[in-house]
Amino acid sequence: MTEKYAVVVIGGGAAGLSAALVLGRARHRTLVIDAGEPRNAPAAHMQGYLSRDGMPPAEFLAAGREEIARYGVDLVRDRVVEVEKGEDFTVVSAGGRSVQARRLVVATGLKDELPAVPGVAERFGRDVLHCPFCHGWEVRDRPFGVLATSPASVHQALMVSQWSKDVRFFLHTVAEEELSDEDLRRLAAAGVDVVPGEVAELVTEDDRLTGVRLADGTTHPRSVLFTAPRAVPQTGLLERLGVELHETPFGAYPVVDATGLTTVPGVWAAGNAIGFSEQVVHAASGGYRAASAIVGDLLMTDLDAAVGRQSPA
Repeated sequence: MTEKYAVVVIGGGAAGLSAALVLGRARHRTLVIDAGEPRNAPAAHMQGYLSRDGMPPAEFLAAGREEIARYGVDLVRDRVVEVEKGEDFTVVSAGGRSVQARRLVVATGLKDELPAVPGVAERFGRDVLHCPFCHGWEVRDRPFGVLATSPASVHQALMVSQWSKDVRFFLHTVAEEELSDEDLRRLAAAGVDVVPGEVAELVTEDDRLTGVRLADGTTHPRSVLFTAPRAVPQTGLLERLGVELHETPFGAYPVVDATGLTTVPGVWAAGNAIGFSEQVVHAASGGYRAASAIVGDLLMTDLDAAVGRQSPA
């Protein structure tokens, strides 16, 4: 027989575990299916989460898994490969498990595609970074580089100048003519040096970043490099369910209301599944909001059904 759950949560990061915690405490039979690929896995620590500042991401998730287990929530390490909507939802995993759920929380996150510059992927999360709010304090006052991935990288170069006054903006494959006069004036006002020319590789010594080498052979001493990965939202399951997406500068994400409810009844989304800039604290909050909405939704559905059964024919 197919197992039945009140809710299946797809994704066991901060958003998914937070949703599962609320659902378990509300006495709903809940299953979390987690592929084990959190976005922040390369980072040694997560920052800016009140009371958890500096905690390693893996330790944070392990604590979350222990907490949901106290409330009878099931968790399996697997990948969902198919979802179908009928009277209930059918969820099929790569391991061959098929379960039914009355409601879904999709917290599948996104993947970061890094610039194809030798050294960037290898050092990502260490001294190649993307978020100054996540890591700026830890690398403050060091010589920064910013590797452009588009003209919009100007914003990143300006933002990181809050944490260091020694910032060089490497245009890489972006032509200087693509920057507006306003961009150039702001960069100058922030003290950011604009460096034209394609970046060939990162230079390291004793397993630390020491410089950025251009294609013409010149090397700029830098100990930190910021860059903006291309966000690849993991929306395949949502699309199969017919969820409406909307385009943003960082990819296509589901249309959701304030609780994370998508355009398909019974399907909520949370965390980086709904946007590029959801930090861990935002993701946990989004999972909580989605779960509390689901608890109310299931309650009212069941009460309305009971009232209907009691009504005279």
